[in-house]
Amino acid sequence: MRASDLEPTFISHAPGHWPDVPQELWNDPTWQLRHRIDSLEALESRIELTDVERAGVLLAGNKLAMSITPHFLNLIDRDDPDCPIRRQMIPRLEEGWTAPEELADPCGEDSHMPVPGLVHRYPDRVLFLVTDRCASYCRYCTRSRVVSGVGEQQLETRWDAAFRYLEQTPQVRDVLLSGGDPLLFSDERLDRILTRLRAIPHLQFLRIGTRIPLFLPQRITPQLCEMLRKHHPLFISIHTNHPRELTTEVRDALGRLADAGIPLGNQSVLLRGVNDSLEIQKTLVHKLLMCRVRPYYLYQCDLINGSSHLRTPVAEGLDIIEGLRGHTTGYAVPQFVIDGPGGGGKIPLNPQYVVDAAPGSVTLRNFEGRTFDYPDPTPVPATELQRLRDSVMAGL
Repeated sequence: MRASDLEPTFISHAPGHWPDVPQELWNDPTWQLRHRIDSLEALESRIELTDVERAGVLLAGNKLAMSITPHFLNLIDRDDPDCPIRRQMIPRLEEGWTAPEELADPCGEDSHMPVPGLVHRYPDRVLFLVTDRCASYCRYCTRSRVVSGVGEQQLETRWDAAFRYLEQTPQVRDVLLSGGDPLLFSDERLDRILTRLRAIPHLQFLRIGTRIPLFLPQRITPQLCEMLRKHHPLFISIHTNHPRELTTEVRDALGRLADAGIPLGNQSVLLRGVNDSLEIQKTLVHKLLMCRVRPYYLYQCDLINGSSHLRTPVAEGLDIIEGLRGHTTGYAVPQFVIDGPGGGGKIPLNPQYVVDAAPGSVTLRNFEGRTFDYPDPTPVPATELQRLRDSVMAGL
């Protein structure tokens, strides 16, 4: 761990591996996408890989493609095999082993699709899978079965059927666009999708789930932000796991979104060797607030095939929440959740703060370990109400 990873400061890692690239090209999102690192040869020309990583890259074409933007590759410590950014992005040999408890579709999304591409698990909201591509691919991706084009399945989204379902299902009031990453779409295409959704009267607000501000901050242009501004109330959930990901470029990109009036939340995944420590998590949530992003969820890593080397015991997540609660502002404390395997939805987990419960009272423990009795409310006696009424009337 670098000492700088525990400092709530923002730095730029550019130009890094690309010292000869003009700044105007570096800041062009299309250049970043065209020059993604997606082959063993390209990766080895910049980073000395371990045998475990080299074998993992060779296996990646059978499960989830490898792709890393130049911006994000610069965050990797080329001399540290345990670099937290490296563990998230570079395939490892362990991905080739499937533990008995792991699943291709750990969240049971396929079984909750009324039409292909639309997941309706909760009563009033749906997940709209609009693309199977991302700017870069996280090795713990929940949708690795369909994302990147090399998984077990192909994403099928029936657009017209999805829009008809939404029009005919008035209990849905919230649509989350995800995939893949919706912000890979052009401004024009994304505008058309949002406009089509906004035409459905009972849809009260829209959300976008994205990692683009972290992988490709150059994509967050003033023009994109102006387009998104038209579709309020619109919320964006970003996904960042480690303080090093919050660079000056990312901070500025998030600032543009916030200035466009878009509420921002962050979803992290608890990952072994990446962010499974209180110190890293505290620095991360503090930097997020400095970027005007509210820590929203801390996920226990889903039971994705080939993810056992990245998953942590549930107790570690509870310990982290316990170390945050009361020791920093409540705005900085995310909700720790597990997605119930097979389609149970998000299940919140918290440290045990209720010590005892008895009729009329509950005993609570605070962040310091001190206990307090909190009584249930006592109804006002009828005789007291009568006395108060008589007193008021006598004064008239």
